[in-house]
Amino acid sequence: MDPFAVVPHRLADFLRPHLDDIVAEVVREVQLEVPEYTRPADDAYVRTIRAGVRQALSLFVDRIADTGRDGKHVVHTYQAIGRGEVGEGRGLEVLQAALRLGGRAAWRRMMKAAEELELDSSEVTALADAGFTHMHEIMQAATEGHTEAQLRSTGELQRRRMRLLDLLFADPPASAEVVAELARTARWPLPRRVAVIAVGGTEQQQGDELLLPTAVLANMTGRPARLVIPDPDVPGSSRGHALASALRGRPAAVGPTVPLSQTADSLRLAARALSLMRRGVLPGEGVLRCADHLTTLILYADEPLVRALSHRVLAPLAGIPTPQRDRLAETLLAWLRSESSVNSTALLLHIHPQTVRYRMRQLEKLFGETLQDSETRFELELALRANAASGPPHETSRPATESVRPSVSPLRSTGG
Repeated sequence: MDPFAVVPHRLADFLRPHLDDIVAEVVREVQLEVPEYTRPADDAYVRTIRAGVRQALSLFVDRIADTGRDGKHVVHTYQAIGRGEVGEGRGLEVLQAALRLGGRAAWRRMMKAAEELELDSSEVTALADAGFTHMHEIMQAATEGHTEAQLRSTGELQRRRMRLLDLLFADPPASAEVVAELARTARWPLPRRVAVIAVGGTEQQQGDELLLPTAVLANMTGRPARLVIPDPDVPGSSRGHALASALRGRPAAVGPTVPLSQTADSLRLAARALSLMRRGVLPGEGVLRCADHLTTLILYADEPLVRALSHRVLAPLAGIPTPQRDRLAETLLAWLRSESSVNSTALLLHIHPQTVRYRMRQLEKLFGETLQDSETRFELELALRANAASGPPHETSRPATESVRPSVSPLRSTGG
């Protein structure tokens, strides 16, 4: 049973007018017993402590009065006090001693109030349970704040996060239990899914510090530099905009969103996309999403294999002079993409349908009946798409009857 539900509400009404006196007594006891806290009353840090004591007592009284508030409202305040202790150069044991003394002083006033209100033994027991529960929450919050600030000040938190990154990218993957434990000590709430961003840039840029959200794990010295983004697809999240701003124009590729156990797969695809961005196969500026270019990533998953396929299926074009070969290859790819429609091919290439018919007659002489074979057509399209993605078309002269289309590969124009 919730102990706060058993403590009589009239105790809250009795204590509320005396909160200022109780706060003063608690602060005075701490300053008398712990020399580190002996400071002038108007000192900024003393004012912070006084405000924290008042918030803790006010919340305790509210919980007795059943106002619907719980211990979460005081957590942030005491985490901040814990962090402030590190800034003041005090150890955790000093903070814990102060909290115990403050709790003891507050408890004496609670017992005095219980006597004046003539609470029975069950109500006093409930009051004790409520007091210990409330004090435990305060001690835990202050300890967490102190520990976190100490970790940050010594660099230990960053070392733990770097170790966590190593575990997430390990092959074979580390066990879920090991990852969860290290994530806890690294102050990184475990997400359900993640995406990895591979980050490029010049050597000078790679040495710059990035202002990243605290939830993002980062290793900017890796090759490539990588960021692990927790739950990137959560509706309403502004994390994507914050990251785009933090990257400050560096080229970056966002891997697919995957379960935590497949983090290495997201990095592998992001790194491949970043490499293709550098080579000009994929757009080389800004932040690129792998999900928008999966076809290109598949084609470049095994380049020697694709080259072998191209050498075999495009062999009939090998003896054709380069300018004519490029035009025939371009037409054949457009024809395959247009499901053998002459008119659609002409529209795609911005040329006359008669020109398409003329080129297709040439291609039929070279390839014969294999152009009607579904498996051959599939292999031809793979090979032609891979060749088209490898770079812009050669500059060639064209007959006056043909219009020259922009120098963009068919693959890129489809977004993948």
